[in-house]
Amino acid sequence: MTPLVVCAFVVVAVLGYAVTIYNGLVRVRNGVKLAWSNIDVLLVQRHDELPKLIAVCKGYMQHERETLESVARARANVEGARSTGNVASVSVAEGALRTGLSSLYAVAERYPDLKANDLFKNLQTRITALETAIADRREIYNDAVNALNVRLETFPDVLIAKPLGFTPASMLHFSGSETSDVDLKPAFGG
Repeated sequence: MTPLVVCAFVVVAVLGYAVTIYNGLVRVRNGVKLAWSNIDVLLVQRHDELPKLIAVCKGYMQHERETLESVARARANVEGARSTGNVASVSVAEGALRTGLSSLYAVAERYPDLKANDLFKNLQTRITALETAIADRREIYNDAVNALNVRLETFPDVLIAKPLGFTPASMLHFSGSETSDVDLKPAFGG
């Protein structure tokens, strides 16, 4: 073999390896986008259910306007953050919405007729199921983000990622207070 053939072989091998790395980075980046899209679908579904829940509660909870308005504001904030695609903003807005829903459910405990209303029970079950699905999808999303971010920081991927503009993605987090159990003592005078 001549040195020129060996050199050509090495160049082709290095380019092939670089293409393989690039394709892998594109796959993990698209995995993050897909995982976010799956969360987004659930956020939209929950977004559509919340006005129904608020409407059902309004008839029973006439003295709880602040709680209902808090949930409505939080819902609007989540929609605004979701539409920008900014994961950090969604995390904050989601926290406020989860807190508002927890308060709404706690206040609903004071209204036996509301708790017994089939539409309220169905909406509460549906929204709770969506919350669970969002939590499950958040885990998948964060795994995809972690895979991308690890690839972007490891050698030799970093040699391809940085010059080609690959950027790290943000994890979707909810603080402990936003995911903890609701304290129902105030609803029962405790």
